[in-house]
Amino acid sequence: MSQRDAVTQGGQGHRAAASERASKKADQFTSYDFFTRADVAGQCPYPLPVVPKHRKERTVKHCTAAVLLLVTLSIASAKEPEKPAAYPPAPESDQADDYHGTRVADPYRSLENADSPESQKWIEAENKLTFGYLEKIPERKAINKQLTKLWNYEKYGVPFRESGNYFFSKNTGLQNQSVLYTASQLPGEAKVLLDPNTLSKDGTTALTGTAVSDDGKRLAYGLAVAGSDWQEWKVREIATAKDLPDLVQWVKFSGAAWTHDNKGFFYSRYDAPSEGEGLKAANYFHKLYYHKLGTPQTEDQLVYERTDHKDWNFSASVTEDGKFLIIDISQGTDPKNRIFYKNIADLNSEVVELLTQQDAQYDFLGYEGNTFWLRTNLDAPRGRIISVQATGPLDVTEIVPQGPDKLESATIVGNKFVANYL
Repeated sequence: MSQRDAVTQGGQGHRAAASERASKKADQFTSYDFFTRADVAGQCPYPLPVVPKHRKERTVKHCTAAVLLLVTLSIASAKEPEKPAAYPPAPESDQADDYHGTRVADPYRSLENADSPESQKWIEAENKLTFGYLEKIPERKAINKQLTKLWNYEKYGVPFRESGNYFFSKNTGLQNQSVLYTASQLPGEAKVLLDPNTLSKDGTTALTGTAVSDDGKRLAYGLAVAGSDWQEWKVREIATAKDLPDLVQWVKFSGAAWTHDNKGFFYSRYDAPSEGEGLKAANYFHKLYYHKLGTPQTEDQLVYERTDHKDWNFSASVTEDGKFLIIDISQGTDPKNRIFYKNIADLNSEVVELLTQQDAQYDFLGYEGNTFWLRTNLDAPRGRIISVQATGPLDVTEIVPQGPDKLESATIVGNKFVANYL
């Protein structure tokens, strides 16, 4: 049942964490996926390397390898056609399933377990064939040298400021992942806050997200191993660059949103999967939690869930004044969403269902009193800015109409809307 009639109190034009604060705090680290392939039919005239998907390293080196592979294969294909490569035979079985009386063969199902001895043997044979072929291409080393030279330069992320400290990412050139730095002034001396390249010996642990507390004293950061969607979040003291004991696991499709008292943050997760099912089982029933610093995850407070909608996903942000928790609700892969909110002072209070229909994309920008501002493509495929009231029937008021160009993003600065068009 809609709770739009719940009355909001106060507010003097507060910007949204979903736009201003998210873009300011969430330092994005560019990563690249290496190609995966399991060609059991042997139809490709030249071999491609096989990399088990759950072992992908999302690094600049693999970006180089991917481009190098494409270029060298293009060169090879432009030459005199060769006979199709003799691929090593893939392990087969008589596996079959019966679907309502129809027998469906699945002879290569064993390859779904990339760690089995049979799969490992086949992968090694495929890669031996692949790299043996690539090493015979004379242009490969020259291309590799030139690509390495082109990518070997310093790269900086856009800095943001929180409570007197600046934060920015930097890559010296060929580092697999950018390093997060902090400084009291810019330009000025900066110190390393978090270097994801040191988190694992094999380089497969990636930094997936960051969030700085409002007092600028703590960093919440997410990690993923070997390209997995599963994340665990930790908390680091910014002054010492040392981790606190806090650990939040089984997080997926979520960031972290700090409360303004700096005592904890909101995040979304699934229930822990059964042993051995972490990479296999479908994920349903996303849940929104609050983690209080210094407490175990088992004591985290459940803030919102929907047992009647197993495929709803929740993303949390906090309004600029710290009063409301904005809940962005998506369903599956549909880009359209709903917007609910809750009073942070009473997390046991009812959720207010501001926009209940999944009829468009909505990006919460801010609020003042009972008026909420949003960027949307509702009846405007190129985007516009609207306002809705938190009380009474849904009444949409257009603030910035749709223009000839696409409205990519918007935020509120100094009581004015700043719009970014493409």
